[in-house]
Amino acid sequence: MHVFDNPVGPGPLWFDNLTTAQGTPVAYDPQARAFIPTPPFCANRERIGCNWIAPEHGAFCRACAMTALAPDPSLANAIPDWAETELAKRWVLDNLGRWQWFRPEDPGTRPTFHMLAEANDQPAPMGHGHGVVTISVSEADPVVRTTRRQALGEPYRTMIGHMRHEIAHMLWWRLALRADFLDAFRDMFGDERTDYSDALGRHYNYGPPADWGERFISSYASAHPHEDWAETTSHLLHLTDITDSFIAAGLASSYLPAPNWNPYAETDTARLIHVGAALAMSVNHVNRSMGLPDLYPFMLSAPVNRKLTFVHEWLRRGAQGW
Repeated sequence: MHVFDNPVGPGPLWFDNLTTAQGTPVAYDPQARAFIPTPPFCANRERIGCNWIAPEHGAFCRACAMTALAPDPSLANAIPDWAETELAKRWVLDNLGRWQWFRPEDPGTRPTFHMLAEANDQPAPMGHGHGVVTISVSEADPVVRTTRRQALGEPYRTMIGHMRHEIAHMLWWRLALRADFLDAFRDMFGDERTDYSDALGRHYNYGPPADWGERFISSYASAHPHEDWAETTSHLLHLTDITDSFIAAGLASSYLPAPNWNPYAETDTARLIHVGAALAMSVNHVNRSMGLPDLYPFMLSAPVNRKLTFVHEWLRRGAQGW
Protein backbone atom coordinates (compact mmCIF):
# COMPACT_ATOMS: atom_id res chain seq x y z
CA MET A 1 0.00 0.00 0.00
CA HIS A 2 1.26 3.45 -0.91
CA VAL A 3 2.01 6.25 1.51
CA PHE A 4 0.21 9.21 -0.04
CA ASP A 5 1.03 12.86 -0.65
CA ASN A 6 -0.79 15.50 1.36
CA PRO A 7 -2.68 17.70 -1.17
CA VAL A 8 -2.81 20.79 1.09
CA GLY A 9 0.35 20.85 3.17
CA PRO A 10 3.36 18.99 4.54
CA GLY A 11 3.38 15.45 5.88
CA PRO A 12 2.24 12.13 4.41
CA LEU A 13 -1.22 10.59 4.40
CA TRP A 14 -2.00 6.97 5.21
CA PHE A 15 -4.70 4.89 3.61
CA ASP A 16 -7.16 5.27 6.51
CA ASN A 17 -6.79 9.03 7.05
CA LEU A 18 -9.87 11.26 7.13
CA THR A 19 -7.96 14.50 7.71
CA THR A 20 -4.47 15.86 7.25
CA ALA A 21 -2.22 16.58 10.22
CA GLN A 22 -3.47 20.17 9.98
CA GLY A 23 -7.10 19.02 10.32
CA THR A 24 -8.20 19.53 6.71
CA PRO A 25 -10.80 16.94 5.64
CA VAL A 26 -9.61 14.75 2.78
CA ALA A 27 -10.87 11.69 0.97
CA TYR A 28 -9.26 9.00 -1.15
CA ASP A 29 -9.94 8.84 -4.87
CA PRO A 30 -9.37 5.18 -5.85
CA GLN A 31 -9.32 6.00 -9.55
CA ALA A 32 -6.54 8.57 -9.20
CA ARG A 33 -4.96 6.70 -6.26
CA ALA A 34 -4.60 10.00 -4.45
CA PHE A 35 -6.18 11.99 -1.63
CA ILE A 36 -8.18 15.10 -2.47
CA PRO A 37 -9.59 17.83 -0.17
CA THR A 38 -12.84 18.41 -2.05
CA PRO A 39 -16.26 16.75 -1.64
CA PRO A 40 -18.41 14.87 -2.39
CA PHE A 41 -17.39 12.42 0.31
CA CYS A 42 -18.90 8.97 0.89
CA ALA A 43 -22.29 8.93 2.62
CA ASN A 44 -20.80 6.49 5.15
CA ARG A 45 -18.11 8.95 6.25
CA GLU A 46 -19.82 9.98 9.51
CA ARG A 47 -21.34 6.60 10.27
CA ILE A 48 -18.35 4.28 9.82
CA GLY A 49 -15.46 6.59 8.96
CA CYS A 50 -15.29 5.75 5.26
CA ASN A 51 -12.69 8.05 3.72
CA TRP A 52 -13.35 7.51 -0.01
CA ILE A 53 -14.92 9.99 -2.40
CA ALA A 54 -18.42 9.55 -3.78
CA PRO A 55 -19.70 10.14 -7.32
CA GLU A 56 -22.19 12.73 -6.04
CA HIS A 57 -23.40 14.30 -2.80
CA GLY A 58 -25.26 11.80 -0.60
CA ALA A 59 -24.01 8.76 -2.51
CA PHE A 60 -21.86 5.87 -1.38
CA CYS A 61 -18.30 5.46 -2.57
CA ARG A 62 -17.35 2.70 -4.98
CA ALA A 63 -16.53 0.30 -2.11
CA CYS A 64 -19.50 1.00 0.16
CA ALA A 65 -21.87 0.68 -2.80
CA MET A 66 -20.84 -2.98 -2.99
CA THR A 67 -22.29 -3.65 0.48
CA ALA A 68 -25.88 -4.80 -0.03
CA LEU A 69 -26.44 -5.95 3.56
CA ALA A 70 -25.14 -4.03 6.58
CA PRO A 71 -25.01 -5.50 10.09
CA ASP A 72 -27.86 -5.04 12.56
CA PRO A 73 -26.93 -1.79 14.37
CA SER A 74 -28.78 -2.90 17.53
CA LEU A 75 -26.17 -5.62 18.18
CA ALA A 76 -23.28 -4.81 20.48
CA ASN A 77 -20.26 -3.31 18.70
CA ALA A 78 -21.84 -3.87 15.29
CA ILE A 79 -21.07 -0.39 13.97
CA PRO A 80 -17.40 -0.13 15.07
CA ASP A 81 -16.78 -3.71 13.92
CA TRP A 82 -18.41 -2.93 10.58
CA ALA A 83 -16.20 0.16 10.24
CA GLU A 84 -13.05 -1.96 10.70
CA THR A 85 -14.37 -4.54 8.25
CA GLU A 86 -15.13 -1.96 5.57
CA LEU A 87 -11.61 -0.52 5.97
CA ALA A 88 -10.18 -4.00 5.33
CA LYS A 89 -12.44 -4.33 2.29
CA ARG A 90 -11.30 -0.97 0.88
CA TRP A 91 -7.66 -1.96 1.40
CA VAL A 92 -8.03 -5.23 -0.51
CA LEU A 93 -10.11 -3.69 -3.29
CA ASP A 94 -7.46 -1.03 -3.76
CA ASN A 95 -4.74 -3.71 -3.88
CA LEU A 96 -6.65 -5.61 -6.57
CA GLY A 97 -7.23 -2.38 -8.45
CA ARG A 98 -3.50 -2.32 -9.14
CA TRP A 99 -4.26 -5.21 -11.53
CA GLN A 100 -7.43 -3.40 -12.77
CA TRP A 101 -9.88 -5.62 -10.91
CA PHE A 102 -13.25 -4.01 -10.04
CA ARG A 103 -12.28 -0.59 -11.42
CA PRO A 104 -14.47 1.26 -13.96
CA GLU A 105 -12.47 -0.27 -16.83
CA ASP A 106 -13.29 -3.76 -15.55
CA PRO A 107 -16.25 -5.00 -17.64
CA GLY A 108 -17.12 -7.86 -15.29
CA THR A 109 -19.31 -8.35 -12.24
CA ARG A 110 -18.31 -6.67 -8.98
CA PRO A 111 -18.56 -8.52 -5.68
CA THR A 112 -21.60 -7.91 -3.51
CA PHE A 113 -20.96 -7.94 0.25
CA HIS A 114 -23.18 -9.11 3.09
CA MET A 115 -21.81 -7.85 6.42
CA LEU A 116 -23.17 -9.80 9.39
CA ALA A 117 -22.85 -9.12 13.12
CA GLU A 118 -23.09 -12.00 15.56
CA ALA A 119 -25.58 -12.39 18.40
CA ASN A 120 -25.39 -14.62 21.48
CA ASP A 121 -21.86 -15.76 20.64
CA GLN A 122 -23.15 -17.65 17.60
CA PRO A 123 -20.59 -17.39 14.76
CA ALA A 124 -21.90 -15.87 11.56
CA PRO A 125 -21.09 -17.66 8.32
CA MET A 126 -18.33 -16.41 6.08
CA GLY A 127 -18.02 -17.44 2.47
CA HIS A 128 -18.77 -16.75 -1.18
CA GLY A 129 -21.56 -17.81 -3.49
CA HIS A 130 -22.40 -16.53 -6.97
CA GLY A 131 -20.67 -13.18 -6.50
CA VAL A 132 -21.86 -12.57 -2.92
CA VAL A 133 -19.14 -12.34 -0.27
CA THR A 134 -20.40 -12.86 3.29
CA ILE A 135 -18.25 -11.61 6.17
CA SER A 136 -18.71 -11.69 9.94
CA VAL A 137 -17.86 -8.18 11.12
CA SER A 138 -17.64 -9.50 14.69
CA GLU A 139 -14.18 -10.86 13.89
CA ALA A 140 -12.97 -7.26 13.80
CA ASP A 141 -12.99 -7.64 17.59
CA PRO A 142 -9.43 -8.78 18.42
CA VAL A 143 -10.62 -10.99 21.28
CA VAL A 144 -13.10 -12.84 19.07
CA ARG A 145 -10.57 -13.20 16.28
CA THR A 146 -7.74 -14.40 18.53
CA THR A 147 -10.00 -16.91 20.28
CA ARG A 148 -11.00 -18.45 16.95
CA ARG A 149 -7.47 -18.39 15.60
CA GLN A 150 -6.29 -20.35 18.62
CA ALA A 151 -9.26 -22.74 18.55
CA LEU A 152 -8.63 -23.52 14.88
CA GLY A 153 -4.86 -23.72 15.25
CA GLU A 154 -4.29 -21.00 12.66
CA PRO A 155 -1.03 -19.01 12.61
CA TYR A 156 -2.68 -16.01 10.96
CA ARG A 157 -6.20 -14.57 11.06
CA THR A 158 -7.05 -10.92 10.27
CA MET A 159 -9.88 -9.01 8.61
CA ILE A 160 -7.66 -8.21 5.62
CA GLY A 161 -6.87 -11.92 5.44
CA HIS A 162 -10.57 -12.81 5.49
CA MET A 163 -11.26 -10.27 2.73
CA ARG A 164 -8.46 -11.57 0.56
CA HIS A 165 -9.60 -15.17 1.01
CA GLU A 166 -13.30 -14.63 0.32
CA ILE A 167 -12.74 -12.20 -2.55
CA ALA A 168 -10.36 -14.81 -3.99
CA HIS A 169 -13.33 -17.19 -4.25
CA MET A 170 -15.19 -14.47 -6.14
CA LEU A 171 -12.22 -13.99 -8.47
CA TRP A 172 -12.27 -17.73 -9.20
CA TRP A 173 -15.98 -17.45 -10.01
CA ARG A 174 -15.20 -14.65 -12.46
CA LEU A 175 -12.27 -16.45 -14.07
CA ALA A 176 -14.17 -19.74 -14.32
CA LEU A 177 -16.29 -18.20 -17.06
CA ARG A 178 -13.28 -18.95 -19.26
CA ALA A 179 -12.85 -22.58 -20.35
CA ASP A 180 -9.09 -22.12 -20.71
CA PHE A 181 -8.88 -21.08 -17.06
CA LEU A 182 -10.87 -24.08 -15.82
CA ASP A 183 -8.76 -26.59 -17.71
CA ALA A 184 -5.54 -25.03 -16.44
CA PHE A 185 -6.92 -24.71 -12.90
CA ARG A 186 -7.84 -28.39 -12.71
CA ASP A 187 -4.39 -29.37 -13.91
CA MET A 188 -2.80 -27.28 -11.14
CA PHE A 189 -5.22 -27.51 -8.18
CA GLY A 190 -7.40 -30.53 -8.89
CA ASP A 191 -11.04 -30.95 -9.82
CA GLU A 192 -13.20 -28.46 -7.93
CA ARG A 193 -16.29 -30.52 -8.80
CA THR A 194 -15.35 -32.87 -5.95
CA ASP A 195 -18.11 -32.63 -3.31
CA TYR A 196 -17.27 -29.57 -1.23
CA SER A 197 -19.31 -30.42 1.87
CA ASP A 198 -17.85 -33.92 2.07
CA ALA A 199 -14.32 -32.54 1.66
CA LEU A 200 -14.75 -30.01 4.46
CA GLY A 201 -16.33 -32.66 6.67
CA ARG A 202 -13.28 -34.88 6.23
CA HIS A 203 -10.96 -31.97 6.91
CA TYR A 204 -12.66 -31.00 10.16
CA ASN A 205 -13.20 -34.57 11.33
CA TYR A 206 -9.84 -36.08 10.43
CA GLY A 207 -7.53 -33.14 9.82
CA PRO A 208 -5.22 -32.48 6.87
CA PRO A 209 -3.02 -35.13 5.23
CA ALA A 210 0.27 -35.75 6.98
CA ASP A 211 2.26 -34.23 4.13
CA TRP A 212 0.11 -31.13 3.66
CA GLY A 213 3.05 -28.81 4.36
CA GLU A 214 4.88 -30.16 1.32
CA ARG A 215 2.02 -29.43 -1.08
CA PHE A 216 -0.17 -26.66 0.36
CA ILE A 217 0.31 -23.16 1.77
CA SER A 218 -1.88 -23.97 4.79
CA SER A 219 -3.62 -26.98 6.27
CA TYR A 220 -7.00 -25.52 5.25
CA ALA A 221 -5.82 -25.29 1.65
CA SER A 222 -5.61 -29.09 1.60
CA ALA A 223 -9.36 -29.45 2.22
CA HIS A 224 -10.57 -28.80 -1.35
CA PRO A 225 -9.32 -27.23 -4.61
CA HIS A 226 -11.53 -24.18 -4.00
CA GLU A 227 -9.83 -23.56 -0.66
CA ASP A 228 -6.40 -24.23 -2.12
CA TRP A 229 -7.08 -21.51 -4.71
CA ALA A 230 -8.40 -19.04 -2.13
CA GLU A 231 -5.54 -19.61 0.30
CA THR A 232 -2.91 -19.42 -2.44
CA THR A 233 -4.45 -16.26 -3.88
CA SER A 234 -4.53 -14.69 -0.42
CA HIS A 235 -0.84 -15.40 0.01
CA LEU A 236 0.04 -13.92 -3.36
CA LEU A 237 -1.77 -10.75 -2.24
CA HIS A 238 -0.08 -10.86 1.18
CA LEU A 239 3.42 -11.08 -0.27
CA THR A 240 2.81 -8.49 -2.98
CA ASP A 241 1.37 -5.99 -0.52
CA ILE A 242 4.10 -6.62 2.08
CA THR A 243 6.64 -5.74 -0.59
CA ASP A 244 4.73 -2.72 -1.90
CA SER A 245 4.21 -1.37 1.63
CA PHE A 246 7.87 -1.95 2.53
CA ILE A 247 8.96 0.16 -0.44
CA ALA A 248 6.29 2.82 0.14
CA ALA A 249 7.47 3.26 3.74
CA GLY A 250 10.89 4.24 2.43
CA LEU A 251 12.67 1.12 3.65
CA ALA A 252 15.62 -0.33 1.78
CA SER A 253 16.89 -3.87 1.36
CA SER A 254 19.45 -5.68 -0.73
CA TYR A 255 16.63 -8.03 -1.73
CA LEU A 256 14.90 -5.31 -3.77
CA PRO A 257 15.71 -5.34 -7.50
CA ALA A 258 15.59 -1.53 -7.60
CA PRO A 259 14.82 1.29 -5.11
CA ASN A 260 11.45 2.18 -6.67
CA TRP A 261 10.57 -1.29 -7.92
CA ASN A 262 6.83 -1.82 -8.45
CA PRO A 263 5.84 -5.35 -7.36
CA TYR A 264 2.43 -5.02 -9.06
CA ALA A 265 4.17 -4.49 -12.39
CA GLU A 266 6.54 -7.46 -11.94
CA THR A 267 6.00 -10.22 -14.50
CA ASP A 268 8.48 -12.69 -12.98
CA THR A 269 6.57 -14.48 -10.24
CA ALA A 270 9.67 -16.20 -8.90
CA ARG A 271 11.33 -12.83 -8.35
CA LEU A 272 8.20 -11.35 -6.77
CA ILE A 273 7.75 -14.25 -4.34
CA HIS A 274 11.46 -14.43 -3.50
CA VAL A 275 11.56 -10.72 -2.64
CA GLY A 276 8.26 -10.78 -0.73
CA ALA A 277 9.22 -13.83 1.32
CA ALA A 278 12.70 -12.47 2.04
CA LEU A 279 11.32 -9.15 3.25
CA ALA A 280 8.70 -10.95 5.35
CA MET A 281 11.38 -13.09 7.01
CA SER A 282 13.37 -9.95 7.79
CA VAL A 283 10.38 -8.33 9.45
CA ASN A 284 9.75 -11.60 11.34
CA HIS A 285 13.19 -11.10 12.87
CA VAL A 286 12.34 -7.52 13.86
CA ASN A 287 9.03 -8.63 15.40
CA ARG A 288 10.82 -11.23 17.50
CA SER A 289 12.94 -8.46 19.04
CA MET A 290 9.72 -7.16 20.60
CA GLY A 291 8.29 -10.57 21.50
CA LEU A 292 5.64 -10.26 18.80
CA PRO A 293 4.35 -13.02 16.50
CA ASP A 294 5.93 -13.44 13.10
CA LEU A 295 4.51 -11.19 10.41
CA TYR A 296 4.48 -14.07 7.94
CA PRO A 297 4.62 -17.49 9.64
CA PHE A 298 4.55 -19.66 6.52
CA MET A 299 6.90 -21.79 4.43
CA LEU A 300 6.73 -21.92 0.64
CA SER A 301 7.40 -25.34 -0.90
CA ALA A 302 8.11 -25.91 -4.60
CA PRO A 303 4.49 -27.03 -5.32
CA VAL A 304 3.18 -23.94 -3.52
CA ASN A 305 5.46 -21.71 -5.58
CA ARG A 306 4.05 -23.25 -8.76
CA LYS A 307 0.52 -22.50 -7.58
CA LEU A 308 1.50 -18.92 -6.68
CA THR A 309 2.88 -18.53 -10.19
CA PHE A 310 -0.39 -19.79 -11.66
CA VAL A 311 -2.46 -17.34 -9.60
CA HIS A 312 -0.13 -14.44 -10.36
CA GLU A 313 -0.28 -15.04 -14.09
CA TRP A 314 -4.08 -15.04 -14.11
CA LEU A 315 -4.58 -12.08 -11.76
CA ARG A 316 -1.90 -10.01 -13.48
CA ARG A 317 -3.76 -10.38 -16.76
CA GLY A 318 -6.32 -8.19 -15.10
CA ALA A 319 -10.05 -8.13 -15.21
CA GLN A 320 -10.13 -7.88 -19.01
CA GLY A 321 -8.48 -11.29 -19.28
CA TRP A 322 -5.99 -10.75 -22.07
